[in-house]
Amino acid sequence: MTNNQQAGGHKTTLLQFIPVMLCFFAMGFVDLVGTASNYVQKDLSLTDTEANLFPSLVFFWFLIFAVPTGMLMNKIGRKRTVLISLVVTALSLVIPLTGNDYYTMLIAFSLLGIGNAIMQTSLNPLVTNLISGDKLASTLTFGQFVKAIASFLAPIIATWAATTMMPTFGLGWRALFGIFAIVSLLSIAALAATPIEEDKPDKASSVLDCLKLLCRPFVLLCFIGIMCHVGIDVGTNATAPKIMVERLGLTVEDATFATGVYFIFRTVGCFLGSFILRYISSRLFFGVSVALMLVAMGLLYFGTTMPVLYAGVAMVGFGNSNIFPIIFSQALLSSPKEQNEVSGLMIMGLFGGTIFPLAMGAASDAIGQIGAVAVMAVGVIYLFVYMPKIQEHN
Repeated sequence: MTNNQQAGGHKTTLLQFIPVMLCFFAMGFVDLVGTASNYVQKDLSLTDTEANLFPSLVFFWFLIFAVPTGMLMNKIGRKRTVLISLVVTALSLVIPLTGNDYYTMLIAFSLLGIGNAIMQTSLNPLVTNLISGDKLASTLTFGQFVKAIASFLAPIIATWAATTMMPTFGLGWRALFGIFAIVSLLSIAALAATPIEEDKPDKASSVLDCLKLLCRPFVLLCFIGIMCHVGIDVGTNATAPKIMVERLGLTVEDATFATGVYFIFRTVGCFLGSFILRYISSRLFFGVSVALMLVAMGLLYFGTTMPVLYAGVAMVGFGNSNIFPIIFSQALLSSPKEQNEVSGLMIMGLFGGTIFPLAMGAASDAIGQIGAVAVMAVGVIYLFVYMPKIQEHN
């Protein structure tokens, strides 16, 4: 507990905690890109290549903006940086309400990716001003659970808007953007009104200063760990339906249920992890999570029946759900004087969501979906090797 918490008591802590969690909900808006790109493709009769550009933009902006955001936090503070990210996010959600041509949507999704890159870099370290020690991992995990709720709601709201009265107003599924824009504005108001005492950085940093932190062995291990986590996450979403089609002969429509299974168990894992991590060590829970994924890789590699394959997808979802907050908290706590810079580096590691699918695609073209599973298994094995390096913090 920080001095600010001790001075303010439980009520003050709760008043700070709720607006921050609302920001995590807004962080989940970026996941609407999957649902939205399908609707845009249908509305504008786009090719797969044109439609796939939308989700690709998200990971691209993480590579560009993550490290500079760490530097920005040193100059203006974490809370102000989060507020900027929320403003950019709100703007990105308002733009599609003005039209739905291809270039308008490209601009909107670019801003959504930029806003989310800034938010993920600044919001996570902002939590360290409220929570410290081993409770940080469980709090970040709970934040991921709140984020997952927004991810779940996006396709539901889009479907509702497309099939109810919303088409009458000329919006249709795009009413999703309006609803999320309102929530973004509420998040801005709530966080702006919330006093949060921040630790001032010792010095300003440059991009080179940030990148030099990768010379620290543990920071580099965490960075690669984040890349593996995101690669497994994106890879499972893309590959699970293809495995169902290849092994079981399902149609693409029926096979997409596998993605739903992954999201369900990932969300459940985040929720349970936020409590479990308060009672057992991060290293032990990390080990159990990685063990589940190792077993899951075996099921996905050799499985030929629907129950076995769904079990594998579910185990990856549950096991991978808590990897990010544990690694992220380990990286922040290992460098208390450079948390802003480290946060930028870790979020830059989300670019692994671009690298892994490329490797998986090449492997699956060569030897089938077992090749894609083998690539993911390499990421899981790395996380297993990383596990003994996890440190306990009081």
